[in-house]
Amino acid sequence: MYEGDVLAGNWRRPGKGKIPKVPAELDLVVEDADSGFCGAIVACDKEAVTLEDRFGKRRLFPLAPAAFLLEGKPVTLVRPTAAPTGPRRSASGSIAVEGLRARVARESRIYVEGVHDAALVEKIWGHDLRVEGVVVEYLEGVDDLPAIVAEFGPEPGRRLGVLVDHLVPGSKESRIAAEITSPDVLVVGHPFIDIWQAVKPSVLRIPAWPAVPRGVPWKEGVIAALGWRMEPAEAWRRILGAVSTYTDLEPELLGRVEELIDFVTEAS
Repeated sequence: MYEGDVLAGNWRRPGKGKIPKVPAELDLVVEDADSGFCGAIVACDKEAVTLEDRFGKRRLFPLAPAAFLLEGKPVTLVRPTAAPTGPRRSASGSIAVEGLRARVARESRIYVEGVHDAALVEKIWGHDLRVEGVVVEYLEGVDDLPAIVAEFGPEPGRRLGVLVDHLVPGSKESRIAAEITSPDVLVVGHPFIDIWQAVKPSVLRIPAWPAVPRGVPWKEGVIAALGWRMEPAEAWRRILGAVSTYTDLEPELLGRVEELIDFVTEAS
């Protein structure tokens, strides 16, 4: 006779001590228990593992307890004692350059709206930017963007890329961006009201970014709705601290930043 219900409990999370630990060796095929994504291990660091499926698609997953299935059974992947021989990845997913010495800065620049935008771009793309010699500066808003562009003096070999918040049809930001016509300036944007929203809610363990009533300052409204008892600066430190790789950000931001980096480094 069986004791108790053999199907009871969470089959992906058996009792403590029953989950085997398996080294995350390159080419080992595993499945992410939550999403069902299955692939071979192509990279691993102390916090995460990168899987590549049979179509060549890659995704990054944290090395959480019992987070993977090996031959249908839950396992905890751990970093191998000997570091994997595959290339190390930067936070943006690109191949990291070992022993990097930052390139002399180009004349081309990337401008973002505020200090929070700059901090997030640096955290994820900082390695790539130093490889390419690209400096990121912040504007404190885009109201004076046409004058700022004119002062910069864009020309071939001296390009300017601008990342704008809330760049959607009919917005103030879209009207300002439309005034920029230089072929050596690229203005792109994401649909989020604030760069905070570019961080996936799941990273912060919230179901979604709350809606803030019109007329209420957005950051303060979000903090109040989430029940966080802190100032915006402290809230941002909490948000930024939860971000570690590009997979923590929404695709609408990822694509735009990559586009800007390509633009300012092209033929210069």
